[in-house]
This record gives sequence, structure tokens and C-alpha cells, in this order.
Amino acid sequence: MAEPDVLAPLAVAVPLGTAALLAAAARWIPRRGPDVVAIIASAAVTAMAVVLAVTTQDEPLVYWFGGWHPVGGVAIGIAFVVEPSSAAMAALAGLITLASLAFSWRYFEETGHLYHALVLTLLAGMVGFSLSGDLFNIFVWLELMSVAAYALCGYRIGQRGVIQGAVNFAVLNTIGTLTMLLGIALVYGRTGALNLAQIAETLRGRPPGGPVIVGFVLITTGLLVKAGTVPFHFWLADAYTVVPAPVGALFAGVMSDLPFHTFARIYWDGFSEALAAHQQAVRTALLAMAAASVVIGAAMTLLQADLKRQVAFATVAAGGTMLAGIALLTPEGLAGSTILLVADGALKAAVFLLISGIIQWLGAGDELLLHERGRRRRGLVPAVLLSCCGLGLALLPPFGPFLGTALVTGSAGQHLLTTVLVCGAAVTGAVFLRSTARIFLGWGPTEDPALTQEPTEPDEGEPEFQPNEDWNSLGHRIVMLTPPAVLIAVGYGLALVPGVDGWFTRVAQHFTEARHTGALVLGRPLPPVSPAPPPSEPGRGAWLWSVISSAGAVLLAAASLWWQRWAGRLRHVLLAPAAVLKGLHDGSVGDYALWFTVGLAALGTGWSLTLR
Repeated sequence: MAEPDVLAPLAVAVPLGTAALLAAAARWIPRRGPDVVAIIASAAVTAMAVVLAVTTQDEPLVYWFGGWHPVGGVAIGIAFVVEPSSAAMAALAGLITLASLAFSWRYFEETGHLYHALVLTLLAGMVGFSLSGDLFNIFVWLELMSVAAYALCGYRIGQRGVIQGAVNFAVLNTIGTLTMLLGIALVYGRTGALNLAQIAETLRGRPPGGPVIVGFVLITTGLLVKAGTVPFHFWLADAYTVVPAPVGALFAGVMSDLPFHTFARIYWDGFSEALAAHQQAVRTALLAMAAASVVIGAAMTLLQADLKRQVAFATVAAGGTMLAGIALLTPEGLAGSTILLVADGALKAAVFLLISGIIQWLGAGDELLLHERGRRRRGLVPAVLLSCCGLGLALLPPFGPFLGTALVTGSAGQHLLTTVLVCGAAVTGAVFLRSTARIFLGWGPTEDPALTQEPTEPDEGEPEFQPNEDWNSLGHRIVMLTPPAVLIAVGYGLALVPGVDGWFTRVAQHFTEARHTGALVLGRPLPPVSPAPPPSEPGRGAWLWSVISSAGAVLLAAASLWWQRWAGRLRHVLLAPAAVLKGLHDGSVGDYALWFTVGLAALGTGWSLTLR
């Protein structure tokens, strides 16, 4: 095994080099060659990231490209700063890419070698985005990741809906990245530095000033756009609806959540000391956006019939919980957010892969159109797997999402926030339980005026195939069901690893020690690290509300299947606010840009008045 300091650049070089090789030489490689090569490359990235996570648990690893080490405490080179949580994000990206590529082996009749090259380029961008230690290169990796994602989103570009979804995705995300770039320019103009540790050193002991505050607002906004946080989330459902489902697993499982981790790194390594006197203002604004994401994301998930759109809005809701953990600005909250990012990400990716199998097997991805189609013997395994995803997202104890949410709510100590997060999880989980019951058991009606139903069958963005009778083949079912089953095992099993909560809490404690990380990066004497707080195991209250959430998800799933029977005169009262909420998500990129402007103005005004 190579030394850890060699593995850091290799984790990016391997997928990039493999992508270039496939783009240049795949025409001379046998038909299944690109699949094999891409799977090996993603497996190698996953293994390297896991090794980095283990070997850096005591002290971060700093890799300077080209040997450009700091001189006199001044950094001008490009660095990767590898610590366990960033390596865990890279490992998650590699694992989900591996699962997606393994699944894609039998999903596409003709993908072409460029598909594999784009997926590996996306993986390289996500790994570099996770490990980079300076602002400009965070932007560079974000752009590489985004360009590959735009191309993958437009895989079926000949379809009108795909064009609209891909354009909305590209336009809103480009606005977000340019906003971030402007913020980086303002910070650089004020500090003369791009390295996060150097920025923190320059700002230490002085007021941050207007340019830094505005720059921080713009950087935060750019990242929250990429993460799909309310009110910057409108592009997300349009893109997820038209992306090929194996690629959607990458989007929902890791790409949309990585910006939360990157924001935490930028805040703690670059701005935490400069804004230490204003933590409450930072916390309040981010918690408000997190709560809005949970409420709106969960509500919109409940109102969707299209399975992909359900995952899209579930991603918005789950992202709100992750942002809440980061917004608390405590090691425990950050630890819970990191656990959620891994566990929830694995489950959401598994759902998207299951949707892929459902579309290929049954010919559609809309739960109303699929009513009772899966009611056959060989539908038992996908039904069980989809139900497991729903229960996991509903915080079934003692598994991964439950543990992460328990750390977040335990750190917050706020009953209102706990209620919002738990209710959001219950609603999100209920939707996938409802879909399972409708598709595989035939429960509920075939029409529901509360649900937004897609008019086409099969889904836009997917290969053109008819319901696949090859599902009866054992080999085909193994290829289709093994990757989501493995991801579900990761999402559930993370919390069962002995001492995992204490490990993530220690990692988060080191993560928030900005002075220690800065001294390590700049080559200065290391200050002592504060002892990590003892892990706070979930108490009786956490177990109680998790049981309530899980049971509530089952009851809500049943209620949403048969609500028309008991609604009576309340029918129109219930449908009116649903229509208003769905009307805001009308697919107009102009309206979405307006909401982006409103969100940026609100965040900018609030922080400009308080972060002085």
C-alpha cells in the first residue's frame, strides 16, 4: 500500500486519468471493457479514501502539490488537507460511484465510453472538492463536478423535458458558482490569500470588514445553491426527474450533500475566529434555512407521484437536517451531520437504484401509473428493499439516520427544532412506504388529486425500453439488486459499528480546532488540541421520538393512500395550500432566478447587519 501522502493526489488522479484513457482509447477496448475499467478505478478510489480516513484520525495530512510548502508561515501553493471526515466524503463518493457503475452494467443497452468517462470525471471532482484546502481550488473542483453533472443530466438530450431540466440545472448552478467566485474574489482582495488557513491567519485579531462579510455571504450562497437548500432548491427536482436513474444515485447520494461538508470546512478553517463574536447570527440564519428546507422538502415529497421527484425533495429535506447539525456550530452537531451525510446518502442512492430497476422491470417511474404492477412473486425483494429505505429515512432505531439525527437534536437541546426534524423525517419515510404499498401491494386508488403526476411513460431521461422480462433471470436480478442492498447495509450498519459515535465526535472536535489545523497547514508550532467531549449516547427521549417517527411514517403512509375516503368537505381545504406550494415549483427558470435573488438578498441583508 502506498504512503498516505501519495494516496491523496492519487484519489483524484486515478479517476481523471482513467476517464482520459477511456475517452481516447475506448473504441479499441472490448464492449464491456469500459465497465470493467471504470469499476476498478472507482473501487480503487474508495479503498484509498478509506485508508486516508483511518490514517488521519490523529492528525490531518497536508499534501502540497509540486512541493510548494509554506515559507515563513505564508502559503502560496495548492494543498489538499485530508482529515477523517473529508476522507469519509471521498469514500462515500467512491462507494456510490462503484454501486452506480456496477448497476449500469445491465441498465443501458448502449452507453458508450463517454458515459464512463463522465462518471469518473464527476467522481474526481467530488473527491477534489472534499479534500481541497483553499477557496479557489474548491471552486475549480466544484466546476469540474458541475460540468460533468450537466452532461450526465442531459444524457437523453433529444427529449424536450430533459432539455428543460438540464437547462434549469445548468443555469441555476452556474449562477450559484459565479456568485461563489465573486465572493472568493472579495475575500482575496481583502486578505491577499486563498488558502483557508492563510485567510484565518490574516483575519485574526481584526474586524472582518465589509468585503469579507459580503464575500462570506456570497460563498455561502453558492454552496447552498449546489446543495439545494431552500430557497435555492428549485433546480433540484427538475434535474433529478430527467437524469438517468443510475446517475441520479450519484446526485442524491453524495453530490448534493457535499457542499454542506465544504461549507463547514470553509467556516471553521477560514472564518470561525473572525466571526467568533457573531456565532449566534450565523447560527440563526442557517437554522432558519435548515428548518425551511425540512418543512418544504418533506411537504413537496408527500405531494409527488413521480419516484424521482420524491427522491429529489427528500434530498432537500434531509439536507435541511444536515445543515441544522452544521449550523449549531458544535462538535456534536457536526458529528451528527457527518453521520447523516453518509447514512442518508447511502439510502437515497439505494432508492434511486431501486427506481432504476422498477423503471426497467415495470416500464414507468410514477407510483400511480405503477399501481399493482409489482404485485408478483419476484417483486418481494425490491419491495422489502424500498421499505427498508423508507423506514431508515424515518429514523428507525438504532440505525444510521437515527444516530445522526439524535446527535444533532441532542446538541441543539431545542424541542421546536427536534419536532421539525423528526416530523420531516417521518413524512419523508412515509412517502416511500406509500409508494411500496401502491406499487407492490396494489393498495390505494389509481388516481390522487393531491399528487403531481408525470404525463409520460416510461420516464423521461431513461433508455427507451419496454418492461423487461429479463427480470426473471437470476443473474439479472442479482446485478440490479445487489448494489442497492449493499448501500442499504451501509446506511443501516454504520450506527452498529462499536464506538462509531465517539469516533465521529472526536473527528468533529479536531475539525473545529481551527488554530491547530491552521498551524499544521502553515508549518507553525502546533497548539494543544482540546479533549473531545464524551459521546452523548441517544437517551430515552431520542429513542421515544424515533419510535414515534417510524410509527408515524407507517400511519401517514396509510393515511396518504386512503385520505380521499375520510377527507369529505376538507378535501378542497387540503388541496388549496398544496396547489400553491406546487405552483411555486413550476419549472420556470426565471421564477427560480427570482427566488435565488430573494434568498441572497435576505441572507446578505441579515448577515451584513449582524456580522460587523
